[in-house]
Amino acid sequence: MPKPSPGEEIDPLALAITRDMNLQTSKSNNEVAKWEHEDLAKVRIKVLRSHTDAVNKCQFFAGDRHILSASADCSIKVWDTQKGSVLHSLNDAHTINAAEAHCVQDGSRFASCGWDKNVHVWDMETKKKLWSATRSSIVTCCKISSDGRLVCVGSDLDHGLTVFDASSGEILHDFKDHHKSSLTSCVFSPDNTRIVTTSMDRTAKFFDLRSSKCTITLEGHTNVISACSFTQDDRKFATSSWDKTIKIWDISTGMYRSKGAQTLKGSHDGSVSCCDFTPEGLMLVSGGYDLSIVVWDVENKMQKLKLQGHAGWVTDVHFSLDQKWLLSCSKDKTVRMWNIEESDKIPIVMENKKAQGLKIIKCSKCEKPFSMSQLDSFRDVTLCVFCRLQSPEKSWLSFSDSPEG
Repeated sequence: MPKPSPGEEIDPLALAITRDMNLQTSKSNNEVAKWEHEDLAKVRIKVLRSHTDAVNKCQFFAGDRHILSASADCSIKVWDTQKGSVLHSLNDAHTINAAEAHCVQDGSRFASCGWDKNVHVWDMETKKKLWSATRSSIVTCCKISSDGRLVCVGSDLDHGLTVFDASSGEILHDFKDHHKSSLTSCVFSPDNTRIVTTSMDRTAKFFDLRSSKCTITLEGHTNVISACSFTQDDRKFATSSWDKTIKIWDISTGMYRSKGAQTLKGSHDGSVSCCDFTPEGLMLVSGGYDLSIVVWDVENKMQKLKLQGHAGWVTDVHFSLDQKWLLSCSKDKTVRMWNIEESDKIPIVMENKKAQGLKIIKCSKCEKPFSMSQLDSFRDVTLCVFCRLQSPEKSWLSFSDSPEG
């Protein structure tokens, strides 16, 4: 991931930005994004401008070196993360609103869908369509599995879930009325054996690809469920909702059946539109229609940091692999990169750290307990010091890492 260079300007702590940051959209697709923040800020922001309408989805891929975005301007763009410039722009990817684009991490191919009822799978190198399919109603969401073998899509009027072979475009599963209302998101489980869909009917459903059955239905939100996210170990599952909350479901033990889901609330003033876990599930980031982004301490059910700067609804958020950056996009036509590796030095975060004190964690490698200060780092730290020393290549080895300058 890029690091801020000495002398770069920085954003006002990204906690209470009052100045207008919605500058005019770049006239050139190749214009390099600039840092947009004020001196001494702890959260640095790079704003990527090229889309001419709302940006619906964004994603890091290829080891965080590139970004994929889909927009209501019907285009799909591939960005260079370091420069913040557009590498490729598929300007007519869809004829109406490109709802989502999603890429396998190696960057070999990606899927896209749109309000034109079409689903496309593209070769990333050639930017050519491998195949296309037309559905009977608006396609609202799509994902390609991490192994690149399957594509799932959700639709609007028929409330359907469809699963395609990613290579041939053959339909493997096609379910009408999978939900009672429009689907809002779909995602593969980390092992690609299940697909979870969320809907305006306020439920999330787990579809098992091996048995071809719906095995779990989650209920509890009081409004539309907008998005969802898994932890890498498949133990926790998060749902975000227009009821202004995020719920964390312990799906490994099924404890939610007797005790309900853990609820994160109180930080968003409007509907929550998106969410993303860190791999180990210690942190979660959410974005909302209140224009804000919130980083959560999941275990303690509390806000770590609130970021503001978008001038429109936040539509998607993601952590980078090294967890030093957040990626977001918005109705304000921009994609933003937030450098959060020095966020623990913000006064309000330091106060939270003092209030929480020490926490005991079991090492995920040797399974021995060790203590750490809450919010010591905005990266998951699940290894004890001895195991961390045995893995010096890991970016989270040192707590004192900071951006240059």
